[in-house]
Amino acid sequence: MATSTITADTTGLTGVSSTLNSASSSSSTTATNPNSVLDKDSFMTLLLTELQYQDPTSPMDTEKILTQTSQLATLESADNTNAALAELTTQLSNSQNYNAISAIGKMASLGSNTISLPDSGGTQFDVYFPNEIESGTLTISDLNGNIVKSVDLSNQAGNAGNISFNWDGTDSMGKALPAGSYSVTADYTDASGAAMQTQYGIFPVDSVKYDSGTVTMKLGNSYVPMSNIKEFF
Repeated sequence: MATSTITADTTGLTGVSSTLNSASSSSSTTATNPNSVLDKDSFMTLLLTELQYQDPTSPMDTEKILTQTSQLATLESADNTNAALAELTTQLSNSQNYNAISAIGKMASLGSNTISLPDSGGTQFDVYFPNEIESGTLTISDLNGNIVKSVDLSNQAGNAGNISFNWDGTDSMGKALPAGSYSVTADYTDASGAAMQTQYGIFPVDSVKYDSGTVTMKLGNSYVPMSNIKEFF
């Protein structure tokens, strides 16, 4: 008596997958896989189908069955791990968003008081003054600590908060300085006569903005990526 068989690749499930794909195209009752992805359920279906259509005169040995079952378990474990990692990523993202919003109103430090001077055109920067200015001096120094420019703050009397300064890139003698990094500090007297100090790079967090998945915070008149902020206090 002739026996109708479907030949399976005894080295794994690859041959069975190919055979079933042929069978599914000719059977209207076979489920389709529009994404062409084999998940753990698909592998289980393949294994059971292989067992169902194996040649009774030459059945699959136990070792091969165990091997394929092990492959199925490995695939399921990988799927569970991927799902857990995706959930963890979502939780971390939500946590970061919450932390960003909770930083509004706090002080943020960029970890440095240096500004960058380009090759030409000068630069603009903000300095935060927590108290109302009575008088004082804004100092720009090179990386060796040498003062290259001093700015009288008398014309800022009565002002407080974020104040913008335009620097043309020249020193106190009007000589153009080379491009590079320069530090900015300020010593001033407030309205009560108390001596105060401040510097570039320390600002209150005014607001939070999400830009293409990146959390940015408004420090002074600019939005800075949260990853660039070194400290909140």
